[in-house]
Amino acid sequence: MLKLLERNICAIEQRLVLLATPHSGILHHFRDVQVDPEARQRLVREMQQFRGRIYLHDNAIDRRDLSRDGRHRTPEDERSWHLLMLDKAGRVKACVWYMEHPSSVSFEQLRVGRSPLATQDAFRVLLWKAVESELERARRDRLRYAEVGGWAVAPDSRCTSEGLLLALAAYSLGRLGDGSLGMTTATVRHASATILRRLGGAPLEDDGLSVPAYYDPRYRCQMEILRFDSRQPNPKYSALIDLLKEKLTDVKVLAPVLIPGIAANLPALGNPVPGRRFAAA
Repeated sequence: MLKLLERNICAIEQRLVLLATPHSGILHHFRDVQVDPEARQRLVREMQQFRGRIYLHDNAIDRRDLSRDGRHRTPEDERSWHLLMLDKAGRVKACVWYMEHPSSVSFEQLRVGRSPLATQDAFRVLLWKAVESELERARRDRLRYAEVGGWAVAPDSRCTSEGLLLALAAYSLGRLGDGSLGMTTATVRHASATILRRLGGAPLEDDGLSVPAYYDPRYRCQMEILRFDSRQPNPKYSALIDLLKEKLTDVKVLAPVLIPGIAANLPALGNPVPGRRFAAA
């Protein structure tokens, strides 16, 4: 499996596309950024339709939870990076969103702060303390903080390396720059939580008490909240994550716009126009 993953990582730019947010602080790490809001939005729509089909197939949602054109839309979609694995025809086969937060973010502002577990009196304080401890550690170590979610993998790819490769890519994205801390809500269905634990994910804790798994009525499944530290993955996968981090900078990135502060970090940019490709140093 590790050799197969290594081969796939070496050709990752042929299968992975990143959709950036307008105000990203890590955009300057990439060499192939295209300012193309139309292409980006087209892939967002395709990703939402793909996610809708997968969740509907898994009985995680009802048809009424989708838009008329079959999209599963969430507030996080416009605020997140999207990592999309494509097949040979350029169709989405797996996806995940990666949402970074400012260092001043609080528990109440996080997506996890609106989770079903956050409404349960027996666990709300434990969850709040565990998350605030993570946020404080990120501030102390000057790390970025992120939430990861929206996982979906096509049924015919679930017994392949696809899901694991996507999780490794999310880890590698978090490693850019000084690194990041973060968390993800992972379903027990299809062993998603097991895969993320294998990479180094761990339950949130406070004073030796772990935040428990819980049932999410919105998606009709058991969920786990797992924390991750991009600097400390499972040693078994550390070399692969390092390799993927290096290869990730050559992956195509579609950005909606470039704001002046970001453009200043990208030499030889000139005047970017929609669809233009440029290289970062």
